[in-house]
Amino acid sequence: MDGLKRRLNESVQIKLSFTLSLAILVVAVVAGVFSFLAAFYEAHELQDDVLRQVAQLVDRQRLSRAPPTTNTRLKDVDEESRVIVQRLGETSSSSEGVDAGGTLPLPAALTDGLHTLEVEGETFRVLVKTTAAGERIAVAQESGFRNEIARDGALRTVMPFLILVPVLLLIVANLVRKMFRPIAALSNEIDLRAEQELHPVEDRHLPVEVRPFAVAINRLLNRVGQSMESQRRFVADAAHELRSPLTAMSLQAERLAEAEMSGLARERLMVLRQGIERGRSLLDQLLTLAKAQSATDLPQVPISVQSIYRRVLEDLVPLAEAKHIDIGVEGTQDAEVWASELDMIAVVRNLVDNAIRYTPERGRVDLSLGVSDGKAELRIQDTGPGIPLAERGRVFDPFYRTLGSEQIGSGLGLSIVQTIVNRIGAEIRLSFANEAKQTGLSVTVLLPVIASGDLEVSS
Repeated sequence: MDGLKRRLNESVQIKLSFTLSLAILVVAVVAGVFSFLAAFYEAHELQDDVLRQVAQLVDRQRLSRAPPTTNTRLKDVDEESRVIVQRLGETSSSSEGVDAGGTLPLPAALTDGLHTLEVEGETFRVLVKTTAAGERIAVAQESGFRNEIARDGALRTVMPFLILVPVLLLIVANLVRKMFRPIAALSNEIDLRAEQELHPVEDRHLPVEVRPFAVAINRLLNRVGQSMESQRRFVADAAHELRSPLTAMSLQAERLAEAEMSGLARERLMVLRQGIERGRSLLDQLLTLAKAQSATDLPQVPISVQSIYRRVLEDLVPLAEAKHIDIGVEGTQDAEVWASELDMIAVVRNLVDNAIRYTPERGRVDLSLGVSDGKAELRIQDTGPGIPLAERGRVFDPFYRTLGSEQIGSGLGLSIVQTIVNRIGAEIRLSFANEAKQTGLSVTVLLPVIASGDLEVSS
């Protein structure tokens, strides 16, 4: 009972359905009882009218009462339709009972009109009438059969209530569920949105009572969008403003390296230059992340994946050669995808840069491309330590770096990749390059591939 009360208090839909169902049941019970009693009373009135008509017929036709019949003649008589007509005060000389065809022992002092009398243990409805000839007659019918007939008729009157009320309850429950369907659809639509999808919800199809909530949600989404946009502008502006001083410091450090200095000073200058370079790399990553988060409608054109691989390798091969890492593209298969060239370069560049940084010296980084089920599978594998299963849910968070990692980095590479992948409708998967030893990292990006027919239509 407590669980039902709690659900009623928590759910407007359940409360409305329960209240309407209870009201329908109460009204149906009251209406059914009233209809039953009215039909029962009406049936008795009709039966009394039958007694009056029989008495009127006897009076008009001056019919004489037939002599008492024997049991043989009454064996096939329907007792429910039997009407007894006799002269008032008349008694049968035989000892036969009423059911055997005998007369009712009625007192002669009965007044004209309808009476309910108990005779020989049975109840009878008796009409006493004085005929035009001055003779008093009694027309009687057994009350048990009368009540049974009246009850059956009343039950047939109530039967539609018993059939239609459950149907009405089902209709009400279905209507209430359909009335709340727009609200459930709105909740589902908001729940399935990505974190960057802050466009207003459609409120034209919502009921008037719910529309203010949708308007309030739209205003909240607008405020959240403005706040996120302010944060992105702040990050981009801060990174842009810091880039110039760091560039100046880098130039000063280069000039200082040309001067004569001791070995200790030169060693410290090298550490300084490495710090400046890390700062510049971090600023570049922050700017890339800010652009990826703020970009919405970048132009999408057919992009060759192999061309993206070549452009990225041209920039990052020197970094791989510095660590004596074998890097290259496996296979010659190519595919074209609908995407922004800047987005694809940013995704592949960050993945390859991470692979090079976390792969030990004389390791291996392989880029490959496959097509399966209408999707292009861009895969970057390395022979580094890989990412443990427990940390794969967090490596896409900004500034998060794998525990125990000694590599220099900003922790923004995978966050940038995740942001772009979500925006362009792609999918990213992480796994071990060597599942048996659980070493190395294999990153797969899945994008819908362009069929040849699509290219012909677009051209």
